[in-house]
Parts: sequence; C-alpha cells; structure tokens
Amino acid sequence: MTTLFPPLPAESRRILDRLPRLIDKTFPLPARFRSGLPRDVAELSRLLTASREDRSASYLGKPPLLSAYLRYFLPWNIYRLCRLLPALPLELKSGDTVNDLGSGPLTLAAALWISRPDLRTLPLEFRCIDRTPAILDAGKKLFAALAAETTGDSSGSSCPWIIKTIRGELRIFGSHKDGGLSVEIKGKPAALTAAINVYNELFWKFSPLDTEGIAAFASRSAHLLSSLTESSGSILVMEPGIPRCGEFISLLRSSLLTEGRRPLSPCTHSEGCPLSPSPASGVPRKSAGKAAAAKWCHFAFDTEDAPSALHKLSAASGIPKERAVLSFILAGGPSAKTLLAESPLPAKVAVKPPSERKSPAENAAVKIRVISDAFPIEDGWGRYGCSECGLALVRGSRKGLEASPSGALEVLPLADGVRDGKSGAFVVRGW
Repeated sequence: MTTLFPPLPAESRRILDRLPRLIDKTFPLPARFRSGLPRDVAELSRLLTASREDRSASYLGKPPLLSAYLRYFLPWNIYRLCRLLPALPLELKSGDTVNDLGSGPLTLAAALWISRPDLRTLPLEFRCIDRTPAILDAGKKLFAALAAETTGDSSGSSCPWIIKTIRGELRIFGSHKDGGLSVEIKGKPAALTAAINVYNELFWKFSPLDTEGIAAFASRSAHLLSSLTESSGSILVMEPGIPRCGEFISLLRSSLLTEGRRPLSPCTHSEGCPLSPSPASGVPRKSAGKAAAAKWCHFAFDTEDAPSALHKLSAASGIPKERAVLSFILAGGPSAKTLLAESPLPAKVAVKPPSERKSPAENAAVKIRVISDAFPIEDGWGRYGCSECGLALVRGSRKGLEASPSGALEVLPLADGVRDGKSGAFVVRGW
C-alpha cells in the first residue's frame, strides 16, 4: 500500500509549527484587533463559501480580511500542500520556472520550500500571478521571512529562488464564458504550472445543470494550462474536496488528456475517468442510492499534526478542522508514464470511456486508488475506488476498510467480475 498523504517529516512539522508565530512577527496585529480575529476569520469563510455574491473582486485588499486570510486560510492551505507535495512526482531542475496562477500570498512557493528541502538549493524562478497587489506583497514578504528563518540568513542572499509577482487573474470572459488569463506571461514555458484553489471561484458562474458549459470551460482551461507549460513539464490543479470541484477536476483531466497530458497522480491509468459527469464517461451525473453521494474524486486526511495554534484559532472561529479534504490532478507531458508504466501518449489522444473498455479477467488483481469514506451496504461496508477497469466498490468489514487511508493505492482481486447493482462498479474483495 502507498498513500498520497504520508506523515509530515520532522523538519516540515517544526517549520509549520513555527509558521503562525512567523506570520504574527511579519504582520504584527495590534492587541485591540486581536480579539476580533476569530470574527474576521468567520466572516471571510462566509464570503468564500455561502455568500460569494457578497464579496468584491478585491476583497483581500481590506485589512481585516487580509489579516484573517494570512492567519487562518494561508497556513491551512500551506499545510494541505505540505501533506500532498512530497508524494507527487514533481521533478524540477536548476533554471526551471514555475507558473503559479492565482497564487495568493505565494502559498505554493512557501509549501514547496517547507516540504521539499531538496529544492532549496536549486535556482528556480516563480511567476506568481494574482489580482490583488496587497496579497502578492504580503506573500513576498512572508516568503522572505520563511527563507531567512530556515536558512539562518537574514539577508536573503542564500535563497536561490527568484520570486516575480504579476498582477493578473484567471477569469471568464464574455457571454460565452471563455476562460483565460488577463495578463500575458512572458518568458519560456514553465516546468510546472499550478492553479491552487482558483477554479472553484469561477464555478458559481455556471449553473450546476450546465454540464456542457462547464465541460467546455474545462477544455479551454486545459488548453491554457498546457500552452503555459513546456512539453515535458507538469500541471498541478488542486481544489477543495467538494462535489463540484471533484467533477471539474475529472473534466479537466479528460481535457488534459486530449492535449497529450497524461495524468500522473492520483490516477492509476490514462483511460476515461470513471467519476466524470460527462456523457462520454458512461457515468450519469445523478445516481440513485445513498452510496452515490460519495462518487466524486476527493481525498481526506486527519489534521492532528497541523500547528496547535492553528487548531485553536479554528476552534475560536467556529470552523474547526479535524480533517482536510481536497481534489486534485497532476498531469505530465506526452512522454510521462503512470503507475502502470504505460507507453507514451501521442500529442493528441482519444480516450475510451469506461463503458467501452474490455472487462478484466475474473479474479484479476487490479490497482485501486481508494477514494471515498466507508459507507454501509448490504451485508457489510463499502468504499469507492478508481481503477483502470473503471469504478470499483471495495467490500469488507468497516474496521478493515477504514484501516486503508483515503488516497491509498491498493492491489486487490476482483470478485469474479461481479458488478454492483446500484453504481455499476466492479466489486472488489477487501478486508
């Protein structure tokens, strides 16, 4: 078994534990405003979720909301990335560039610095794009403080990373909802293009029933991301682990495949996504049965190793986080290989949906990425997983299933080609 979210290494945990203090030191908050911080965090959470229509495009330019973002959302976002990034096959070399679209306060750069110490000595250039100058300036200031603290060099001369901040945004243009960047990125294509917690801010412009519209938007987004990335480079998109984000990630994955970008993680294959809401996937957008609610691509992990100061602020704000949940896709170039060591993709590909694939042999062992939590089914418990055969339903005892963490990669035998009557998933014998 391998997992997407290994425990934090000791050094990463020490740095993360000091991060709230470093944020306070870098952005001092007068005592008279500190008592209102939990209220500001709760208000910002409301604006980011249930009341999106109430916020302006430059909402993080307001000092109370910026302070709340830096002290709550930024460290949580860094923590989530620090749990994920070490498990991803991100290969960067000296002189490479990284595009960070919707970078906020340089969240990705900070997380890479903390979780990938092997990259700290490489000359890398980060192009950080965001629409709010105040958040970019704050991120640059915090990253300098983070690098100085970890290297012991207050001058910053020992940090070989070049941070370039660019005012711009990912957005939807016009009545046809064409997606694009509002600014041109100059220079060579990047070895890594990332968009972290960005696309969910655009979802509300589409009706949940507008499947064709959001699929077309995913296609245009995949083309943009690919055009900004060198042919051998990688694309990383991460979003909150809610159903609409999971659906978008599945659609984006399919579109990246048509651009010749093979999924590297979390997928175990390069065939059509069994969890995609598109008609071509063979999976209906709405399925009957209680278990259907768990059928979107997302992963969860416990947050007991997150900074205690962050947990305290979360509890005071009324939004405690015992688990972190996310959806993501990492895609590589045409020559990239997946966990199944498949042959390279051509520049453009046509991928068969699960409904058109050849059924696996009876009792065949298949690689399955565990996705959902355990849920009750007839005669036991089940968990959904993704495999090269399509959607899989792993059956077993609750205790046995819960011993395998979300995102684990398991090799399990099919139950004689049996399919689940509600979901159509291949039944897999678990524990």
